Amino acid sequence: MIDKTSPWHATVAVADIPEEGLHRELEASEAEREAIAKLAGLRELPRLGASFDLVHAGGGNIRVTGRVQASAGQTCVVTLEPLTNELDEEVDVVFSSETPPPAAGKAEDDDDDGMAEDPPEPIVNGAIDLGALATEFLMLGLDPYPRKAGAVFEPVIAPVDPADHPFAALGALKNTDSAAKPGKSGSKTKGK
Repeated sequence: MIDKTSPWHATVAVADIPEEGLHRELEASEAEREAIAKLAGLRELPRLGASFDLVHAGGGNIRVTGRVQASAGQTCVVTLEPLTNELDEEVDVVFSSETPPPAAGKAEDDDDDGMAEDPPEPIVNGAIDLGALATEFLMLGLDPYPRKAGAVFEPVIAPVDPADHPFAALGALKNTDSAAKPGKSGSKTKGK
């Protein structure tokens, strides 16, 4: 579902899409990139652009295909060093002015391979927001655990001292307790 609170908006009215289709090239402004970077938790977003083709898909539907490309400044989860990831996300989404019917049941919605087709995105107020669509695909394409090439997590393993064991104190008590009790080999004295 397209986020209506997206910082980048580039709307196209469905009425303005000719029968032969429409092509749009988009570049986010510096202010839009800064706002998206903040929203996505990025260090920076020096480049964000999209290329979309909009065509009529019958039944009042519009099919949007294209690519979202970006340079995303992230932080390596292993070394904590800055890194830049290049994203190139393919887009293929259908928009509809009609509200999709409620799902009748999971068994009917699933295809043979277990994957159900996504319902169409809504056309809101007769327009499609390509900026919000590009922002959504950027977010979906971000690596949640970015790593620099060759970065490997190597845990620090400290030498284990038996005295530091959590049950070492119990062992010490046991040893003190055994020393305090007389052993079985001790002699017994006969009573008077």
